[in-house]
Amino acid sequence: MAGPGVRDTFSASKAWLRALELTARIEREPQRTLPIVIDELAAQFGEAPALLSDRGTLSFKALAARMNAVARWALAQNLDGKTVGLLMTNQPDYLTIWLGITRAGGSVALLNTNLRGAPLSHCIAIAESRHIIVSASLHEGLEAALGQAKLAAQVWIHETDLDVALKSFATTPLPAAEHPGPRLSDRALCIYTSGTTGPPKAANISHRRIMTWSYWFAGILNTSANDRMMNCLPMYHSVGGIVAIGSVLVSGGAVVLQEKFSVHRFWDDVVRWDCTLFQYIGELCRYLLKVPENPHERAHRLRLACGNGLRADVWRPFQERFRIPHIIEFYAATEGTFSLINVEGEPGAIGRVPPFLAHRFPSAIVKFDVTHGEPLRDENGFCIPSAAGEAGEAIGQIAARDTTGARFEGYTSAADSEAKVLRNVFAEGDAWFRTGDLMRKDARGFYYFVDRIGDTFRWKGENVSTFEVAEALAACPGVVEATAYGVLVPGADGRAGMAALVLDAAFDLAAFHAHVQEHLPPYARPLFLRICETIETTETFKQKRAQLARDGFNPTEIRDVLYFDTGDAYVPLDASLFAHIAAGKLRL
Repeated sequence: MAGPGVRDTFSASKAWLRALELTARIEREPQRTLPIVIDELAAQFGEAPALLSDRGTLSFKALAARMNAVARWALAQNLDGKTVGLLMTNQPDYLTIWLGITRAGGSVALLNTNLRGAPLSHCIAIAESRHIIVSASLHEGLEAALGQAKLAAQVWIHETDLDVALKSFATTPLPAAEHPGPRLSDRALCIYTSGTTGPPKAANISHRRIMTWSYWFAGILNTSANDRMMNCLPMYHSVGGIVAIGSVLVSGGAVVLQEKFSVHRFWDDVVRWDCTLFQYIGELCRYLLKVPENPHERAHRLRLACGNGLRADVWRPFQERFRIPHIIEFYAATEGTFSLINVEGEPGAIGRVPPFLAHRFPSAIVKFDVTHGEPLRDENGFCIPSAAGEAGEAIGQIAARDTTGARFEGYTSAADSEAKVLRNVFAEGDAWFRTGDLMRKDARGFYYFVDRIGDTFRWKGENVSTFEVAEALAACPGVVEATAYGVLVPGADGRAGMAALVLDAAFDLAAFHAHVQEHLPPYARPLFLRICETIETTETFKQKRAQLARDGFNPTEIRDVLYFDTGDAYVPLDASLFAHIAAGKLRL
């Protein structure tokens, strides 16, 4: 659904059919994995560009050659069946390395380049990586983390050790006699959860999942050899590392790899690289709307933007200002069996499952008890489906032999895997994947994100969605960024609402209070405000609310300016007012 003046010729029904057709071949050829596909593409497209970056360009032929050299190097290092950690910034060799190692039967743990110390050593340990390839710029931090945790690992520096070693290996495709290659069911990658709700977990990603993501999105996006994808997302995540890349490469198109997102250079780069596709995270779109007009922001050839997390209040302004013909929003967990795609371009919706695919992707929303953190069950012990428009936890059925559903490949930890499984949901013995997200579904079958379980809190006997509160606050003039969370108040049941705000010169506190009164019900209105210079985010721009919630609202412990809602206005929160609130002298 395009905005005024934007012509959209995208067909949703054709997108689903293309995706089904392209993925149908996968199961018939269990040894045709992505490395094999890359060799096929090299034979077909030769010197056509595959990966583009300021660090250099690889044609399909060069990509396959480099991949095959890495595969032979991996065999020489006896890495078949072993896990190799990869700690590198976005660049073409990032892909050639994990493709080559997985072609040789190994698996690769994609390490977050922002981690240091204990968090980094934790990720290395849970994937059991005894071999690590690292960019020179990240080597010192890696060695420090290994030393602190007393982990033993063979380390190769990409620009020196590995680059030199690869020169002595042949670049032709590996025949089966040299190595038969992995099967679809074999693990190819470990990709880590964000760690926003606890230590990161390492999700098992099979060759089947990589192939499915690549060809499914190739069909949904209708990619071709004429396409170029702008990818600013980190390659150690599933979207930036697999979806954005695989969906275009398998069709003979090219991918532009940016080391990081730059809000000021984005449109210049889109035009410079002549991109037709853009892979987004919702916050990137919000950032682009906040900066002054760029001469190139409408001079591009983008035909489609695809991603997740695009809020309803940003969708139309983003599409109309930058003249994006079509937007495809999707929802998927890296390790999960529950996924949705909004191919129709319905603003604010995260997707739907067409009726003709419901048997293939069984999904449901079940009533959820926020207080106890578990789905509600009826007198027979089974979960209760949510009504249309009612929020509940979204779940996806896990395939068992001769049943519908999708495969759940789990984590490297069996305990972590079991914690994501909900059993005896609608029948004795069935199993469903827990998304950990609250959603609601409208009468047309479109799903809408409500909140992350654990972020939702109760106040005045009502469930408060931090996502929906933040969305309402961000729509107020002068608010650059907003996040909402619940804080404990002495003597009060539940958690009181608090919001952290990043502001610009247009902000007016009285107007903001009026906006809150108009757009939010009484129980959802933030009782406290915290004015910040920035709101800390993860590498995929998810706001880190947990620390803000732990900080609370004590002005003697927080340097930022704080406000309290008296009911008539937001007033400065000082130590005296805090003491009155903490002593229960004010009615909240």
